[in-house]
Amino acid sequence: MSLLVKICGLSTRETLDVALEAGADMVGFVFFPPSPRHLSLDIARELGRQAKGRAVKVALTVDADDVTLENVVETLQPDILQLHGRETIARVRDIKQRFGLQVMKVLAVETAADLAPLVGYAAVADRILFDARAPKGATRPGGLGAVFDWHVLEQLELDMPFMVSGGLNADNVADAVRVTRAGGVDISSGVERSPGIKDPELIRAFIRAARAAEHQSAFAITDDR
Repeated sequence: MSLLVKICGLSTRETLDVALEAGADMVGFVFFPPSPRHLSLDIARELGRQAKGRAVKVALTVDADDVTLENVVETLQPDILQLHGRETIARVRDIKQRFGLQVMKVLAVETAADLAPLVGYAAVADRILFDARAPKGATRPGGLGAVFDWHVLEQLELDMPFMVSGGLNADNVADAVRVTRAGGVDISSGVERSPGIKDPELIRAFIRAARAAEHQSAFAITDDR
């Protein structure tokens, strides 16, 4: 399968267009007020129309209530809901049933012990995103540019799609894919010139590097055989 590339935290027509034209498979939109990437519903509606049919639309929320989720779903019409908070397994199941959309649950990782809840979430979510655990006192759970130890996932056996995030950039994405064998990569701060402000050249460079990593991984599998 092809490596899925997700550019998250897009907030302008210009940078969304860059991501789409560069070949992003997924585009992420943030609905969480403490984040510098938070979108108003009016802007989200416009960007959702722009991305429709060109990439998978992902709505990122953090411990959102049903009213918030209803507004996001109605406005953006996302393909996937990304749950980036402390949502319980039961809450993930309820959201999936209520909205009838694919759900990607984010699991914060620092050590192998953080994988303990994985079995439960894997039973109710459609895919998992492994992200670096935010430091104590952080005002948001992701988009902080922190990297986790990818070797925690090295022996992972997971019969469902999963992606990795956290501190990725054009220079390290190949190593992340090689070590984790993830089916997708997700980036936000790594393609920004300042918090919340995407850089078109960094977006293009990351997608090029991810595609190169995908080919290297395919060759490695062939060589192993």
